[in-house]
Amino acid sequence: EGRIYRLWEKSGFFNPDKLPGKKRRRPFSISMPPSNITGELHLGHALGFTIQDILTRYHRMKGQAALWLPGTDHAAIATQVVVEQALQQEGTSRQKLGREKFLKRVWQWKKQYGSRINEQTRRLGALPDWSRERFTMDEGMTLAVQTAFKKLYDQKLIYRGERIINWCPVCQTAISDLEVDHQETPGSLWYIAYPLADGSGKISVATTRPETMLGDTAVAVNPTDPRYKKLIGKNAKLPLMNREIPIIADPRVDKDFGTGAVKVTPAHDPLDFDLGQTHHLPSIQVIGQDGKITPAGHDFEGLTSVEARARVVEQLRAGGMIEREEDYVHAVGYCSRSNTVIEPLLSLQWFLKTKDMAKKAMATVRSGKIRIVPKRFAKIYFHWMENIRDWNISRQIWWGHRLPVYYKKDGRGKVVTKVSVKHPGRGWVQDEDTLDTWFSSGLWTFSTLGWPGRAKDLPRFHPTNVLVTGWDILFFWVARMIMFSEHFLGQPPFRTVYLHGIVLDAEGKKMSRSKANGVDPLIMVDRYGADALRMSLIVGNAPGQDFRFQEQKVAAYRNFANKLWNISRYILQHPRPIGSAKAATLADWWIISRLQQTTKALTKDIDTFDFSSAGQTLYAFVWHDFADWYLEASKLEKNVGVLYQVLETTLTLLHPFMPFVTEELWRQLTAGGSLLVHPWPKYAAGHVSKVAEKTFADLQKSVVALRNFRAHSALPGGVTGECVARGSVALLQALSGVSLRATDRLEVTSKFHEIFLGHTRFSFPIEYVDRYESWRTRERQWLETYIAKLEQRLGNEQFVEHAPAAVVAEEREKMAEAKQRLLEL
Repeated sequence: EGRIYRLWEKSGFFNPDKLPGKKRRRPFSISMPPSNITGELHLGHALGFTIQDILTRYHRMKGQAALWLPGTDHAAIATQVVVEQALQQEGTSRQKLGREKFLKRVWQWKKQYGSRINEQTRRLGALPDWSRERFTMDEGMTLAVQTAFKKLYDQKLIYRGERIINWCPVCQTAISDLEVDHQETPGSLWYIAYPLADGSGKISVATTRPETMLGDTAVAVNPTDPRYKKLIGKNAKLPLMNREIPIIADPRVDKDFGTGAVKVTPAHDPLDFDLGQTHHLPSIQVIGQDGKITPAGHDFEGLTSVEARARVVEQLRAGGMIEREEDYVHAVGYCSRSNTVIEPLLSLQWFLKTKDMAKKAMATVRSGKIRIVPKRFAKIYFHWMENIRDWNISRQIWWGHRLPVYYKKDGRGKVVTKVSVKHPGRGWVQDEDTLDTWFSSGLWTFSTLGWPGRAKDLPRFHPTNVLVTGWDILFFWVARMIMFSEHFLGQPPFRTVYLHGIVLDAEGKKMSRSKANGVDPLIMVDRYGADALRMSLIVGNAPGQDFRFQEQKVAAYRNFANKLWNISRYILQHPRPIGSAKAATLADWWIISRLQQTTKALTKDIDTFDFSSAGQTLYAFVWHDFADWYLEASKLEKNVGVLYQVLETTLTLLHPFMPFVTEELWRQLTAGGSLLVHPWPKYAAGHVSKVAEKTFADLQKSVVALRNFRAHSALPGGVTGECVARGSVALLQALSGVSLRATDRLEVTSKFHEIFLGHTRFSFPIEYVDRYESWRTRERQWLETYIAKLEQRLGNEQFVEHAPAAVVAEEREKMAEAKQRLLEL
């Protein structure tokens, strides 16, 4: 595989500018989702890269100027964490080094380790245009990011303000929603009594975070809740803090949660913040960026949030204000980098207004300019975009694109802000924050092609044709790319979004380092070959559908590669005849017709992104049509020219899916040349013979039935039967392994009995016919009983409604198979 890959790279054919032949037709382009420079190849990468490689190879073979543009992402937080860990082992820290020296260390790390994942990608056979490789912090990308920021700021779409953000106390930065892992965590739901200020009673609230009550500024109820109508407008006393807070009404309060009354802490919850803005409530921050209680928490100052929770509950219980406590499992956000509980904090950050951009991005999808595959994800896309919030784009880390924002004091001591792509000069101090990694990757499809300059690649390859990525980043990345491309270029970033599923472990669980259940794709490549891994990830897996990884499936496609190899070695033993191949026998006409049908179906499957069906079509043709039937038939009536023609076309069709084995065999077959630029086969309707396909299909059914008869009648090799058959009896005999003689009229005596198998009438000694009929009767009876049990189970409404959908589907599939088998018998 390594040798073949080096030949591909040496050819230069991965570069659309270096493709041979006449000027290529319209271009085809894909932007590779940039992998994190800290990452290692995982099965999700392997799946996505395989699909992109299939599409690029296919369109290149169809004569298009195919560009697959690769790149890597600076992975701001992840990279900083890795380098900081290395510094800790050296007994130092980024703070001791200072920003400039720390960034120098990160660039050194990037130079040493940043290309790891690209080298691993090569092992899969993925062949993007490495000469155009980009990095989200290279010089061109830096210019693009700064230009985009300035344009958005000048358009008053970027602003600085206080909002609730995800804060990691360990990483000491705001983080994106994608970097928050929501884990089902067992905890408690405390019911707390808040006394009414006028002494007339109390109002009870339920909370999973009693420590945040130190910052409560209201209690909220739903205005339609009859339990609390008389309390709206009154004040309650905040326990432990001796502060009066209002009881407000708002339709966003869920009447069914807890008591229907909720505490409002605007500085520590997104919904509470919105309530605070609506009702003009003060925001009191009682948890700081270090995860500890601030001075606003009075007696609890300095405690961690966990310690404060225990102390608050203890004092509330001592004061008789805990009404009850329930076990409660809820989703808690953890930082994906440090595995620390995320604190929702009110923080002064930079934000991007997204409402209007989202409306335009939704219109682009609704108009059909962008197609989402599978289309059910369009609903999810619209739901997210309709409920979009302003995007927190600033991060409090050093590695990343630093905000092109500068400050200085004027003559009166007032701070002046300036946004500039270039440093304004002396006296100006740059903002310490960096940009969210998703900001730079949101510009990916067009910044990598030369924007904001006038590079020739931009009008040539943009919009790109397809984006291939996992469904889980439809909002975090795909939606933002659509917003940015429409905003800056007035065009979509791609024509189609293909969303693949997530690869799960054998038990159906998401793979992760913490669970130690991940599968290294390179181990699979070493064990079974890259071709086998690629096919195993494609076949049987629908777009947008998560699926379980099964090593035995990879092994099965290794066997398939071996089958292809053995077919080729068998054919290559025979000298290739001079001149074009001509069909001479029924088997010849049949295999040529089947090859045309396969070409047509395969081309349609790839064009419609049905890669699983394409793989299944190829597998069925190679293993069954070509190997099991035509090769065996050719041993009786050999047509070497047709054998070579079918093999050559088969290798061409298989190449995008299994590039290594097909390229190796092609070079042996043609003594030169590369499948990279070999033309994709064209469907030739004139070579389709429905008569040949029908006649050969009848023969196949007769052969299969005759093989079954031989097996279940224990027919010895020396016994010869008679048959009345259309076509070649010699072929029927050769393929079934049963001795036969042709006759116009069957011998039916006391010793011989007539039997109909498949599409042919036979006559065999009666004891073998009786033995076969006895087996068939038993088999029929068993199937009828089995089908009756399945029908009874599936007729049970309780089973159908309450059993897992996968189990019900499996039972229905079993019944369909059993009924088909019964029909065949």
